[in-house]
Amino acid sequence: MDFTSRQFRAFLLVAQHRSFSRAAEALYITPSGLSVVIRELESQLGFRLFDRTTRHVGLTAFGNELLGVVRESIEKLDAAVSRVGRSAIEASLSLSVGAPPLIAANVLPEAIKEFRSNRPDLRIRMLDVGGEALTRLVEEGKLDMSLGAFFKPAPGIRRTPLFRFSLMVIRPDSGLGSRRTSTRWSALKAEQLISLVPGNLVQQFIDKHLGSAGVSAHRRAVFNHLDTLIAMVEAGEGIAVIPSFVLPACRNRKVVMSRLINPAVHLDFSRISLRGKKLPPGADAFTSFL
Repeated sequence: MDFTSRQFRAFLLVAQHRSFSRAAEALYITPSGLSVVIRELESQLGFRLFDRTTRHVGLTAFGNELLGVVRESIEKLDAAVSRVGRSAIEASLSLSVGAPPLIAANVLPEAIKEFRSNRPDLRIRMLDVGGEALTRLVEEGKLDMSLGAFFKPAPGIRRTPLFRFSLMVIRPDSGLGSRRTSTRWSALKAEQLISLVPGNLVQQFIDKHLGSAGVSAHRRAVFNHLDTLIAMVEAGEGIAVIPSFVLPACRNRKVVMSRLINPAVHLDFSRISLRGKKLPPGADAFTSFL
């Protein structure tokens, strides 16, 4: 049997007011309309709910037995709707963002602080993860969106380019001589290279272009994180090829940077989100701000 909450609310109001006219007024319908709703409910149930006279409306024994169950059900439904509604409002004012640790540490904190001055209602939760976790957590619905350089296409994922980065070389800043704005890939052949671990997707992209330029990938040392790599360049352990989106992490390091040319290599830094899932209000504004 298909009952509706409207039928049960009508039943509760008639039982409460002992009057069809007053119950109809509370439901914003006519008494005749209310009578139709109650008759439909009684027909579906197979028994009468009320004894009615011109002066009196009272519950039948069956109606009285049903009253407690219906009242409890409606109260539970109202409480659940209210609770879910509050959660929906909170979710719409919250944005979860995944980003590689270096971006999470060097770019997003200041960006979130500045953005919040114009949108104090939007709570931004940041998760500093790297690699394939950035895509996986979006696919699982645990993040609204992720930021990064994504090398592998993923079904069901929508990609929005934010900016295009280039590959650069960084060296320790000795303070001597002029600083070059560009460096040829071929000029790296005689250099001591340090790099990220071979399994890192950014490093694999870099190695592909080192190989195309005929630069041997004999590394002096390898590291897990870009921050460590930059620090080791500063310490004089070698030079490194890095994507330009990590430049904010170089600001407080004694390193010099130059763009790699012949060829200049570009790749998009993007936002990804789940295709078909509506992003929270404010997500597009925050993306545009970034």
